[in-house]
Amino acid sequence: MRKATNFCDYFVVCSGVSDRQVQSIAEGIEEGLKKNHIQVRGAQGSQSGTWVLLDMGDVVAHIFEVQAREFYGLEYLWQDAPKVNWPARPKKKNNDFPH
Repeated sequence: MRKATNFCDYFVVCSGVSDRQVQSIAEGIEEGLKKNHIQVRGAQGSQSGTWVLLDMGDVVAHIFEVQAREFYGLEYLWQDAPKVNWPARPKKKNNDFPH
């Protein structure tokens, strides 16, 4: 993002299928950051759950409900920024869960 804007190095953009899932994703990110002693500088949207923004300084995470992500079109707005594809975590099989 640094070539397109001066306020962060990376945007993380992801989606959840419901407001609860969006909130859970945001909470999971915050828990992971806390475990790694990384502070969230600002958070917005956690009450509505359709779009949560977490600002960690060099990285800004946008967690959208699917319809909100399509409506706001961040990927289109920032299309000049280089993309970094992150591989999805493989889904666990039923027998992979701990007993």
